[in-house]
Amino acid sequence: MSVSGGLSGARPRGLFGGRVTGWVRDRDATAKLLAAALLTAAVLSTVDPFVTAVAIAVELALLPLTGLSGPALWRRGWPLLLSAAVVLVFTVLLGAKEGPVVGTVAGFEVHEPALGYALRLIAIGLPGFVVFATIDPTDLADSLIAHLKVPPRFAIGALAAFRLVPLLTEEYRLIRLARRARGIDGGWNPARHVRLAVSATFGLLVGAIRRGIRLATAMEARGFDRGLPRTSARETRFGWSDGLVVATGAILAAALILLKFVHT
Repeated sequence: MSVSGGLSGARPRGLFGGRVTGWVRDRDATAKLLAAALLTAAVLSTVDPFVTAVAIAVELALLPLTGLSGPALWRRGWPLLLSAAVVLVFTVLLGAKEGPVVGTVAGFEVHEPALGYALRLIAIGLPGFVVFATIDPTDLADSLIAHLKVPPRFAIGALAAFRLVPLLTEEYRLIRLARRARGIDGGWNPARHVRLAVSATFGLLVGAIRRGIRLATAMEARGFDRGLPRTSARETRFGWSDGLVVATGAILAAALILLKFVHT
C-alpha cells in the first residue's frame, strides 16, 4: 500500500502552490528543513541589526538557487514584510527606549533593539518561507517517513493539510470577490476592512474544519487508522548534494554566530 501518490518525474509544486525550479528544488525535504532550522537558530541568538541584516543579505543572495524570482517572492512573502513593519512600529511606540538611535520614522526615534527585532523577524521567516515554497508536499511526507522516521499517520495527515493550503487561499479570495460583488466593501475605512477580514477568516475556518472532518473520515475508511505497517511508493535517498545543503546551513549559522561575537 502506498503512503503517497504522484509521478516521480513530474516537476514538484511548492507548498504555496505553483511550479518551482532551481537547484534547491531537487534536494531532499529533510535536508532543506535541517538547513533552515540551523540558520533560524543562529538568527534567534541575536537581535543585533547588523548581524540580522547580513543574514537577510545572505539569504537573498542564495535566492537564485531556489528558482524563486523577486516578484514571486513578493507576491507570496508580503505578509512577512508587513509583520516586520508592525513589529517595528509597535516596538518604536510602546517599547523601552534602549540602545543607540539608528534613525527616525515620522518623528519617532528608532532604537537599535527595535530595528533588530524587525530585521530578525524577516531573517527568521525568510528561510522557512523559501524552503516550504520549494518543497512538494508528497516529497515532504516521503522524506519525513524515510529519514526522520515520522509515523506515516502523522506524515500523511500533514501531506493532506499542506495540499489544502493553496485551496484555502483561493477560497479566501473568492469570498472577498463575492462580497465585493454584493456591494460589501471596506472602502477607505481601515476598521471596516479589519472587520470584513475577520468575518471572512471565520467563514474560511468553519469551512476548513468541515473539510478536515470529511477528509479524516475518508482517510479512516481507507485504512489509515488501523496501525498496519505501510510501504512507500517512492524511494527517497539522502545523497551528497543533500548533505551539502545541510553543511551550507551549518556553515552559515556558525558564521552568523561568530559575526555576533566579533561585532559585539
